[in-house]
Amino acid sequence: MRLETDRLYLLSPDSGDADRVTEYFCRNRKFMEEFEPVREEKYYTVPFQSDALLRQAQEWEEQKGYRFYISPKEQEKLIIGFVGLSNVVMGPFCSCFIGCQIDEDFQRQGLMTEAVSQVVMFAFSSLGLHRIEGNIMPRNKASIRVAEKCGFVREGVARKYLKINGVWEDHIHFVKLNEDME
Repeated sequence: MRLETDRLYLLSPDSGDADRVTEYFCRNRKFMEEFEPVREEKYYTVPFQSDALLRQAQEWEEQKGYRFYISPKEQEKLIIGFVGLSNVVMGPFCSCFIGCQIDEDFQRQGLMTEAVSQVVMFAFSSLGLHRIEGNIMPRNKASIRVAEKCGFVREGVARKYLKINGVWEDHIHFVKLNEDME
């Protein structure tokens, strides 16, 4: 599957993209370090990312997760980040979590806001979800701006929510509701 915005393609996982995905993670390794869990060395290899892409494709089939890799239209072969919907639960809960990353060299251009907005539209219109939750460290000002621009609302703080770079970090809990569903 491929979603499209004015400047981006959002691509579903394809194991044939393992080289490009690995390149993205290697290129941004130092930059993302302060925002991610400690990663083993094998995380930055093609075999590891190939397996990850297969798992992500399986999650699509099982309707449990939907990761989109971001590619600029003018550089179609380049992966510059991702937006993912995880822990998708239907039924009366009808909810998921959202997470995203963008290449250090492509920040502050509105690209992540564009990508997240498109994935939110997919979640609400195509999947029929009612609620999308996201959690962001208070010091991650860029991600907070993206969440707010995309209409996410702060619901509180989750203390020591995730272990990031070896430290349990507080996160601000954001939510966007599909008001049209009500």
